[in-house]
Amino acid sequence: MPILIEAAPAIPGCERNRKERTPLSPIAAPRAKARRASGPASRRPDAQRPDAQRPDAKETLRLILDRLDDIKAEDTVTIDLTGKTSIADTMVVSSGRSNRHVGSAADRVIEGLKKAGVTGIRVEGMPHCDWVLIDAGDVVVHIFRPEVREFYNLEKMWAAAPRSRRAG
Repeated sequence: MPILIEAAPAIPGCERNRKERTPLSPIAAPRAKARRASGPASRRPDAQRPDAQRPDAKETLRLILDRLDDIKAEDTVTIDLTGKTSIADTMVVSSGRSNRHVGSAADRVIEGLKKAGVTGIRVEGMPHCDWVLIDAGDVVVHIFRPEVREFYNLEKMWAAAPRSRRAG
């Protein structure tokens, strides 16, 4: 059954004075269903593909933290987002010493996620490597240069959420 939205009339006085229901495009329909889904991101039906064996949120987090530790990322912080937002279950914030270190850390995390079978990984910020964002579905990873991390201060923004610090 297609998802329908109500379209308001474009011009008052036109023959389209009543609201009509128009179907959403095939691309927009799954997004609309996902927005209405409740519960943790790892439990949403669109978060897992039945044909792929995808690691759960805890396993994905463990893999990401291990990869960041291997590449010697600094000041790694995990923030639990369960019940606070639907974007993810956990956020990881970490720093690299330079643009090259940030890019290498991001590459290492992406490589590990792909090997573990995580699909649909989205990456932003790789060309400049000041701030790289990796969306792994259940876990969102931010890797910053120290100056950029201090400027945006994501930890303060999510301060209401309980967090744990990991030595790095």
